[in-house]
Amino acid sequence: MNDSAELLKQLRIERDKPGQGTPPGRQLLYPLLIAALVLAIIAAAWFLLRREPAPEVRTAQAVPLASGPAAASVLDASGYVVARRMATVSAKVTGRVQEVLIEEGMQVAEGQVLARLDPVDADAQRALAQSQLAAARSQIESVQAQLVDAEASASRLERLAAGQLVSRAQYDQAVAQRDSLRAQLATARRNAQVAADQLRIADHGVDNTIVRAPFSGVVIAKAAQPGEIVSPLATGGFTRTGIGTIVDMDSLEVEVDVGEAYIGRVKAKMPVEATLNAYPDWKIPAEVVATIPTADRGKATVKVRIALKVKDPRIVPDMGVTVSFLEQAPEAGDEQPRAGVRVPSGALVERDGRTVAFVLGDDDRVRLRQVQAVPSTASTRDVTSGLAPGELVVLDPPQDLADGNLVKVAGGG
Repeated sequence: MNDSAELLKQLRIERDKPGQGTPPGRQLLYPLLIAALVLAIIAAAWFLLRREPAPEVRTAQAVPLASGPAAASVLDASGYVVARRMATVSAKVTGRVQEVLIEEGMQVAEGQVLARLDPVDADAQRALAQSQLAAARSQIESVQAQLVDAEASASRLERLAAGQLVSRAQYDQAVAQRDSLRAQLATARRNAQVAADQLRIADHGVDNTIVRAPFSGVVIAKAAQPGEIVSPLATGGFTRTGIGTIVDMDSLEVEVDVGEAYIGRVKAKMPVEATLNAYPDWKIPAEVVATIPTADRGKATVKVRIALKVKDPRIVPDMGVTVSFLEQAPEAGDEQPRAGVRVPSGALVERDGRTVAFVLGDDDRVRLRQVQAVPSTASTRDVTSGLAPGELVVLDPPQDLADGNLVKVAGGG
């Protein structure tokens, strides 16, 4: 029994015996490693939370200045693009639409068929006129045959009367019959001419059922469909008055309202820079055509017509436009290059009393540049130093934007 107890005692493991189990130094290492890992995670989270997101900005490209002196703006105004040549096309007669051959946005040439009306009535009138002309011509042939016989009889009786073989009364009766047939022949010929004129009118009636383009242009509205009744007169009800509207895009111009107090600055042939509201970065050269000699009493404005020197499909009627009346046009013979670039006015800001611009680099970071600039137009500035052609400048930079900041270009993904 004692031997068994001794054997079990020898098999027992002494855990607290020095030299066995985990070394004391390693026991301290594990907590330190865990604490360092937690601190690293906390620091990374703090850095990510403290870092401000890159602001979203818009940019514009600096373009080189053109030759010749810059033209300064003396007056700004707003208005709309209008067409001097625009027509709502209708048929000349009232009728039911048989087919419409146009759609909105379609280019049409002068004389091109736009629509056709039902020609049943017009064809019937033409057929009747043809029959009347044929009858008139038949009448001419009948009278002519009778006249030939009457003239022969009158000639024969004339010789017999000269030899006193027949009475003078018989001869006079033959002459009267001949003259009567001559008058009937003249009347039949006039009736045939009237019938021919009526046929031509009936032909015009048939042609009036075909609607053609009065000039070349673009269809901007389609107003009728097959089966509808159209009329050149406004009769009310469900009757249409037009087939479609055509605009001659070569006749587009700008009309603006200028205040009475400033109309004295506007002169004929004055250079103008037009900017469409839809394309604010596109400057369109133009010039003043005329000042309409009447004023709007309610708005105290005078209307001014401006001709666009550029024809472009992007310019469409009723577009809003802003114009700048320029002091002088660039000299055509001045070939001296001008150093510098032109940028939108919003690209330049004042910082610490200096005029600066923020240039976007390839790394999406901005660089602060001090520039020298002079006014160009109401919406642009000419920079004579500090910027190079082709560089991207930030438009309307935030107040807290600084040199070296990371930015995100709007619309760039």
